[in-house]
Amino acid sequence: MRILLVNPPHPAIGSRIPDDHLPPLGLLSIGGPLIDDGHEVSLFDAEFGPTPLPEIVSAISDFEPDVLLIGHSGSTSAHPVASEIASQAKRATPALRVIYGGVFPTYHWEDILGECPQFDYIVRGEGEETCRDLVMALSKGADLESVRGIAFRRNNAPFANPPRDMISDLDAYRIGWELVDHARYSYWGGKRAVVVQFSRGCPHPCSYCGQRGFWTKWRHRNPERFAAEIARMHREHGVEVFNFADENPTSSKKMWRRFLEALIVENVDVTLVGSTRADDIVRDRNHLHLYKKAGVERFLMGMENTDEVILKKIKKGGSTTTDREAIRLMRQHGMLSMATWVVGFEEERDRDYWRVLRQLLSYDPDQIQSVYVTPHRWTPFFSEAAHREVIQGDQSKWDYKHQVLATRFVPPWRVFMWVKLIELVVQSRPRALWRWFRLKDPKIRHAQSWYYQMGRRVWFHEVFGFLFRDRRWKRGPSVRQYWGETLEEFEEALAQKTRTRAVTLPIGSMSRTAPERSAHTGLH
Repeated sequence: MRILLVNPPHPAIGSRIPDDHLPPLGLLSIGGPLIDDGHEVSLFDAEFGPTPLPEIVSAISDFEPDVLLIGHSGSTSAHPVASEIASQAKRATPALRVIYGGVFPTYHWEDILGECPQFDYIVRGEGEETCRDLVMALSKGADLESVRGIAFRRNNAPFANPPRDMISDLDAYRIGWELVDHARYSYWGGKRAVVVQFSRGCPHPCSYCGQRGFWTKWRHRNPERFAAEIARMHREHGVEVFNFADENPTSSKKMWRRFLEALIVENVDVTLVGSTRADDIVRDRNHLHLYKKAGVERFLMGMENTDEVILKKIKKGGSTTTDREAIRLMRQHGMLSMATWVVGFEEERDRDYWRVLRQLLSYDPDQIQSVYVTPHRWTPFFSEAAHREVIQGDQSKWDYKHQVLATRFVPPWRVFMWVKLIELVVQSRPRALWRWFRLKDPKIRHAQSWYYQMGRRVWFHEVFGFLFRDRRWKRGPSVRQYWGETLEEFEEALAQKTRTRAVTLPIGSMSRTAPERSAHTGLH
């Protein structure tokens, strides 16, 4: 079969501003197994440009696919544009069959199949084997009820087959790197780059995390094989930067150390960047030199908040003392630290933002990133926030970089001003600028210089967007009214909890409010 993979454009993400782009690992992970099954597979990456919608639809028509497969890593906020792409592609080619995958459709399959006739099949959970089975069934005209892990319409009603077991061997499925031209993709300031994944899942129960239940449990690739793949891509394709998509690659001290040692043996000059937990950095204090030697330049550490009470409430499991020590250790070993903090918890007052500023200054990170707490319907946090007021009705803005919830004591404009002030003060403090000026490691100096350049552009872009482009409701519905009832019961998407009968749409489906319907129309 002729299969076209489409990576939708995502103009709401602030990190689009720099010229760097990273390849869509999720779609490539689906593409590899399909190629190995003998299908003709191609990728259209609409993130470049971004590509205007008419050009996307034209490219789909020109390829004349039997199957269109759409997915995006930021699937909640990408859903409106993914929906419009599928809708216009269907109008241009009525016989086209559209497969949709990602975290958001995994949980919102009932709503999507009930509201969006342009999507024919939804892949729920990990897609490598499920897509293979689904495409094979479609090519043979076989009964779809035998394909585990999909949702479709049966008797004109949304229906989901039993879930598929999680992938136990992450090395069993080949990534379709041949689908991309590596020369087009870069990161870290123009360096040739890819996204990779050593592990899936996270063992920590953070209540607001939209990823934890999707992967269900932590698994990892073979450390030596993974290191060899990185080395091969560097030698054969000139890839310099490897951006880890893992939620927590360092979960296993033993396996992570095996990977570092294997990559050191490969003797390649590469850059590794990703996310981890501060307590893992502190845990590994005796072999952080291996991080540096293997090529780690920066880890983003999700510190979420500087208030111990909030950290306990959201089940983060960390502490402010550990956070501070992790930053110190990273710097001691010649690596950069990025502290991520989450804004928008209900009880925040002006004095809390002042305290956050003072705490971040005392942490003394090399970089910071602020994100806004976002209630995904399948997380425990959704129930906690169900009564809160939604101020952003455009789903394409539900990307962690826009305020979507009102806070009780601080109006949205003042929350935003506090966030921008904190970013400006922390990143431009004299100590940080002097440290940047004195950096001797050329790779680290390049990385920090690129971050300052990118951060400055994003900062002004977000200020302009808040003042002149974004639209917020002065009085919006509650989270429950906006999204419907919680799906927390089905958080672990691959566990045997999924309904396998035809269902009716729940109260609060995507058709509930007129403002929400407007969020699903076209590019934003």
